[in-house]
Amino acid sequence: MAAPYTQFPSAALRHGNPFHACVSDTRLEEFRQLLQLSRIGPTTYEGLQDDRKFGISSQWLGELKKDWMEFDWRQVEAKINSFPNFHLEIQDDGMTYNIHFAALFSERQDAVPILMLHGWPGSFLEFLPILTILKEQFSPSTLPYHIIVPSLPGYAFSSPPPLHRDFRLEDAARILDQVMVDLGFGSGYVVQGGDVGSKIARVLGGVHERVKAVHLNFSIMPDPGSIASSNYNDAEKEGLERAAWFKKLGSAYAFPLALLAWIGEKFLDWTDQDPDSQEILESFPKEIAPVPQAWTATTGNLVFFRQHGRGGNFAPLEHPHVLLTDLRDFVGQVWQEAK
Repeated sequence: MAAPYTQFPSAALRHGNPFHACVSDTRLEEFRQLLQLSRIGPTTYEGLQDDRKFGISSQWLGELKKDWMEFDWRQVEAKINSFPNFHLEIQDDGMTYNIHFAALFSERQDAVPILMLHGWPGSFLEFLPILTILKEQFSPSTLPYHIIVPSLPGYAFSSPPPLHRDFRLEDAARILDQVMVDLGFGSGYVVQGGDVGSKIARVLGGVHERVKAVHLNFSIMPDPGSIASSNYNDAEKEGLERAAWFKKLGSAYAFPLALLAWIGEKFLDWTDQDPDSQEILESFPKEIAPVPQAWTATTGNLVFFRQHGRGGNFAPLEHPHVLLTDLRDFVGQVWQEAK
């Protein structure tokens, strides 16, 4: 008998190969040694300050390094492996890509296929809280959606981009669309995306007719130049100021500690509540570059817009219930007409 949520749709052209996350002891030990050898820089005035405008403090980084040395990756693997995971080979432009994805397949004939795309700095792990909620609320026979959460090409357990040419958003979109076609969703599906995933989602919605609707929790774009500033509310004005700051100062690693310092700072700056060290190490109004509703409306058929009083760049991790509610309401509003 098949494990729950692993029954591929009857229309599937191919079935993915089951995947079990397991990083070798050798690689984990190499990582631990690199981390242990990584030194925190000399104490500076800025490093002693608690004011976030100076970045993270030396004390914070030292404490997180200690936590990371003691971090149990095997617990993360157990969490990953509590969901169905697969690899699917995709042929594209003369290349073979082995694309990893976690999934919850429904047994319902009317289940809505949803492709959920992560960003950077992040991974498919961002969506595990949403998968957990859905497993708790629905059985395979009642789940109203097919949820597909891939690792983008070059992330986590998916193949990297080619070395002989540039790899663009359009390439990632084409590969992920083929994943959905092979899984049996060639007649139509919904895409949800944040950060880099939102950019790929936009390409999917603009180029691939199978994409019937796109839901974004990140909508970065240039000023269309046709919207008067008097149309912006206070939250939108503050968001534009934050976007200008990030463009100037925030998008500035060979060693784990350097990467931790950069990503850790983003988890603090791009969220409305500081996550604990476990959340940082595992993986809305505080979005890094939110844009006004009027801007987004210039890019397509905007039918659903919600502004929240909390949340940030890592919405699936910070507030999974809120994001999932938005997605449910969006799908409920658009799917019957769009499919």
